[in-house]
Amino acid sequence: MGSGGLELPPGDEGREGNSADVPPGAVSLARPMETNSIGPELEWDADAWREVRTRAQRAGRAYIWLNLVEQRLRAVVAAVLRPIYEPVHGDDWVVAAAGPAGQEWVQRAVAVREVSRRKGYLLDPADDNVLSFLTLPQLRELMVQHWPCFEPYVDERRDVELALDELEVTRNVVSRNRALSEAVLRQAERASARLLEILGAGGDVPSARRLPVDAVEDLVGDRYADVVAVHPDRVRLLRQFPAEDLFGNARRLDAIGIGLNLLVQNFSGRRLVRLAEAGCRVRLLFLNPASSAVKRRERELGIKRGELSRAVEMNILHMRRVRARLRDPGAFEIQVFDETPRFTAYLVDGDGSDGIAVVQSYLRRTRGMEAPVLVLRGGSRVVRADQPDGEGGLFPTYREEFELAWADSRPVS
Repeated sequence: MGSGGLELPPGDEGREGNSADVPPGAVSLARPMETNSIGPELEWDADAWREVRTRAQRAGRAYIWLNLVEQRLRAVVAAVLRPIYEPVHGDDWVVAAAGPAGQEWVQRAVAVREVSRRKGYLLDPADDNVLSFLTLPQLRELMVQHWPCFEPYVDERRDVELALDELEVTRNVVSRNRALSEAVLRQAERASARLLEILGAGGDVPSARRLPVDAVEDLVGDRYADVVAVHPDRVRLLRQFPAEDLFGNARRLDAIGIGLNLLVQNFSGRRLVRLAEAGCRVRLLFLNPASSAVKRRERELGIKRGELSRAVEMNILHMRRVRARLRDPGAFEIQVFDETPRFTAYLVDGDGSDGIAVVQSYLRRTRGMEAPVLVLRGGSRVVRADQPDGEGGLFPTYREEFELAWADSRPVS
């Protein structure tokens, strides 16, 4: 008997719907859907999971950049405005700085702070202040209202506002967990890097001028030693890291490999001459085209006999012509080695703290163009500066291997 005084039918199939056995006045109830019919509607296929992971990766990268910018902007606002307002207004200096124009949003920040206090959301005592609860637009408003105070420290107000305008789209998308396109993410990364540089937090990694330090690398780079990028093949490497960006303005260039195609075929001889004349010292170490190792490599790749040796010879001849055009040929050394080639490596400024290396291992039946590529950052580590120098890095390993191979090689006249 139901709560309304009506009789409910039993749940077996013999007494549902329009069955003749249903007593008068009974209420017919719809049966629940079978459990199996719900399952397929809740499942995600491989494409759906791939899309979700892509969204999460993009949102994560954007969040890291936004977090860095917000923390830096908060520190700048505090450093400039606190000495002005705190002596008079004490802990309420942020409320005083906001003034009548910002009364609404600063009071909202005060209320959120109080709620966070009561609920135990303030895990760090350093965050127990109104400034920690201001958003990027509100921090920007404080800067704009007091621009004469910031002007001695920031060159261009327009640059700051343009960068914050570009970040506002990303901030809204990330805060609402919406889809973030690749183009908007790249724009946010560029705007964040530019804004951090304007605010005096561009980073002190010397190699950043050639290979900018990414926010994710800056935070978790210690997990991957000094590997800052991995590309499935050389084509994708050059798409994101052109030869001009790699070799341009180098002061030292050491390379070892079979034919050094990355340098010879992607960096013109004329450009190499100008680079050497500008003071860059070059050491190129090719596999001897007459060695038995070349023949073994030809068999591994399944190419015609002599094809690889002729390609290496042509590359060496091209580099000899470059060397012949220099006023100081001694600054452009070419040598060959006879051992089994194990890897190809291009060490740019490897003797200093701003070195970059591109490394590929030789795989059976895989040409160098198709082999995976590692990009290494030399010098001091980006993260975990308290760790001993060189510990955990791959760059010194390949630099040492190059020096050993160079010592055992023969010069090319």
